[in-house]
Amino acid sequence: MTEGGEFHDGLTKRIARFDREEAGALADKAEEERHQVLEDFPLERWDDLPLTRYALGPDVSALPGRSFCRLMEYGTDTFGSIRGGSAAKHIIFQHREGSWRIVPASLRDMEPHEAWLQVRGDFVTAFAAASKGAYDHIDELESLSYGQALTTKALAVYFPDEFLPIFSSSHLRYFTSLLGGRPHQFSSGVRAWRANRELLGLVRRTPAFEGWRPHEVMQYLYAFHDPRPSDRVVWKIAPGERAALWDDCLENRRIRVGWDEVGSLVEFESDRELKDALDKYFPYSTGGNLRLARQLLAFRDLEPGDLLVANRGKSEVLAVGTVMGGYSFDSELESHRHTVGVEWDTSFAQLFDSPRHAWQQTLVKVPATLMREIRLGRRTPAPPPFAPGPSAKAKTAFLPSYSDATVSDADLPEAVRTVRALLNHKGQVVLQGPPGTGKTRLALSVALTMAGRGDLVEAAPEPRAAALAELSSVPEGVKAARLTTVTFHPSYGYEDFVEGFKPDTAASGAGLHLKLTDGLFLRVCEEARQAPDTTFLIIVDEINRGDLPRILGEMITLLELDKRGSVSVTLPTSGRQRTVPPNVRLIGTMNSADRSVGHMDAAIRRRFAFVDVPPDLDALDGEVEGLGLAEFLEGLNTRLEARFGPDHLIGQAFLLSGDRPLVTAEQLSHAFHHEIVPSVTAFCLGRPELLQSVLGTLVDDGTGRVIQTNPQDLPSILAKEFVSAEAAGKEAAGDSTADAWGGE
Repeated sequence: MTEGGEFHDGLTKRIARFDREEAGALADKAEEERHQVLEDFPLERWDDLPLTRYALGPDVSALPGRSFCRLMEYGTDTFGSIRGGSAAKHIIFQHREGSWRIVPASLRDMEPHEAWLQVRGDFVTAFAAASKGAYDHIDELESLSYGQALTTKALAVYFPDEFLPIFSSSHLRYFTSLLGGRPHQFSSGVRAWRANRELLGLVRRTPAFEGWRPHEVMQYLYAFHDPRPSDRVVWKIAPGERAALWDDCLENRRIRVGWDEVGSLVEFESDRELKDALDKYFPYSTGGNLRLARQLLAFRDLEPGDLLVANRGKSEVLAVGTVMGGYSFDSELESHRHTVGVEWDTSFAQLFDSPRHAWQQTLVKVPATLMREIRLGRRTPAPPPFAPGPSAKAKTAFLPSYSDATVSDADLPEAVRTVRALLNHKGQVVLQGPPGTGKTRLALSVALTMAGRGDLVEAAPEPRAAALAELSSVPEGVKAARLTTVTFHPSYGYEDFVEGFKPDTAASGAGLHLKLTDGLFLRVCEEARQAPDTTFLIIVDEINRGDLPRILGEMITLLELDKRGSVSVTLPTSGRQRTVPPNVRLIGTMNSADRSVGHMDAAIRRRFAFVDVPPDLDALDGEVEGLGLAEFLEGLNTRLEARFGPDHLIGQAFLLSGDRPLVTAEQLSHAFHHEIVPSVTAFCLGRPELLQSVLGTLVDDGTGRVIQTNPQDLPSILAKEFVSAEAAGKEAAGDSTADAWGGE
């Protein structure tokens, strides 16, 4: 296949299916938006454009008319969206508290007006360079490199024939590669406007696009070659308490959430910054607001094509929606001012047989298995697939019908997809995290998907275990299975993993007889060579407890994918030459709380991809006697992180039984006293004051020991200690709305 061959193959047929009439209508609307910018901000007035007419900010928004940045981000979506992320993409902006934020490091010591003169001068220079076709000169304007999407969109507004209305660097890279370009030329350090110009050149050299307007080309590319993954996270979002805002959301094609007090979410550059604002206005949660901050930023950064589920309470789905517009903070609304444009499909409305306890909160991830259940419960079949561009009309393209036996990538958990992709890219992955976060389970789930058994990733324990046993079995005459598991420890060595002389138990006669024996890794490599179309996976539990340089030896060199099958090493023990086949993969798990061994050396780290596996609160979709398990674990972990750091947390597995959340007070009491308390006590190193700082009133002041209580009383005690009093009261009363500080 030649460069761009995949794109050009079938191009005529795809264009025949493309609704160019609709694309033309949207292009007309985009042109109207562009002319509005030209009218409000003519090119010749940039020389004296004041900062207040340029920037985003609360004081600026009170002025007559819209600022340039507000118009570019919120008033010209059809022309091309740059929504998502913080206001830092605007180079300089005003924070809600009135202070100015200057993004370029070289300008931060300046007064805002002085910094603006530099930024404005760079914009004026860029526009002058573009008017002369001297596009390379724009690269020299350092301040604009901090706002490449904004700058590229501004250039497209003023010079519409010289730029495509595509402003994301990753999307530009994808489309350039698709059309046969060389995206590596701008993979590092090359600005978005340069990438845009290269893509435009490729489009102009494609005869099928002759006579097309730039917006028509953009809409075609997103419709048939959407670079955004189809397996993005699906969010459940409650439209107000007991869905009080649902009629408004349905009629106005949007979703709204609260926490208005923090102001526009675009002002926050990190989850910690937003958490601090939430703590100021909503300090009730003992567990802290970090999880909520991350959820709100995910809401802010929703992209066209993302899926949402609207719910009422814990058991009712109102609709499934496709995101069509970016985030806005609508100050004219009385409440729930954080909004995102959504096209809703009410044919997904349904009632569950049992409540989803995790849906008590406003924003919750929808697991792949539950999304499948929602799809299967749809009242009408899905229409033919269609992938809308950023401005296309909503169609339920991303909601295909599924039979019970069908499992696509979209049905797999996000973590499984991530690890599998990293294995294909790197060859080796280490899963690291606190105890009980499901690292080994995740590794085994990846093994199932790589063996074509993705349908069993979230199946009942029995069929899942049976499939894994089959993958791990070693038939007679075969040296290794498709799935091999091993646990490293200080005594595990090179002779166990690669090769070495071991006692020959079959030898006759007196004395010790040694025999050269292939280790686990060489046996797997030998079988992999015999079956090149089959992936062989080795899972190493506790990978950091072994002496890795000694265990791997010279084989570490061959782990890199570009050396697989082509580069060999001579084994020092036997003198044999060996290679590592390209179809061998390795997953290691590492307990980040284990400080008994040193860190991996740099040579080994360079050959592995590392994935953090934090506690998964979404897996705790359950409650015990009114105690929300997710809220309890979040509160406990907030204290553990404050005392000991992020490596010393408690994983969700402590509150699971058979992959399902605990359901009885007796189960909870057993897990708390016999699993959680011993782990926390070990973190505290025998210091009662530390233990009390974590467990609070559950530690006796006199003895420093954890109090014993009737199992039936434990849920309310834990709720009082680790969950806000108001939230605990709602949960105990069976309120299916939301936590106290969200009010959804």
